[in-house]
Amino acid sequence: MSVDFLKEVARPVLAGLGITARRLSNKKVTIMYSEQRREQYPRTRWRHALTRYDSGLERCIGCSLCAGACPARCIYVEAAPNTDEDRKSPGERYAARYEINMIRCIFCGFCQEACPTGAIVLRKEFELADYHREDFIYTKEMLLEPIRDEAQ
Repeated sequence: MSVDFLKEVARPVLAGLGITARRLSNKKVTIMYSEQRREQYPRTRWRHALTRYDSGLERCIGCSLCAGACPARCIYVEAAPNTDEDRKSPGERYAARYEINMIRCIFCGFCQEACPTGAIVLRKEFELADYHREDFIYTKEMLLEPIRDEAQ
């Protein structure tokens, strides 16, 4: 064996095997995912949700500031005027159509920061897998939280 072979090939390979050998002595940590879940980090941001006021009215006023702040341009908001007969939010307008393309979303949280009413929030729910591309377009109905009962 030549000295060059030892310097260029054998030494790095042996160093890598040494790292592997040290790791083999560490305790293994396996979490059975569906039964056990790891605790999420405090600043985790995953699934979007549109919140409501305690009265049941939607917080979203259709201002489109979230769409303007989104660097991935994955949010679409279409506003419509509120009427006294059919009031959806406390403001003049409400979001008649609210969509987020989750394939394009980078989960940066800028939409949450830009919202003046706190309507859009990113929750810690991270199970977002699906089989079809069109299922990754989250509509207002999918994002809107259900109305809470006062009796609870």
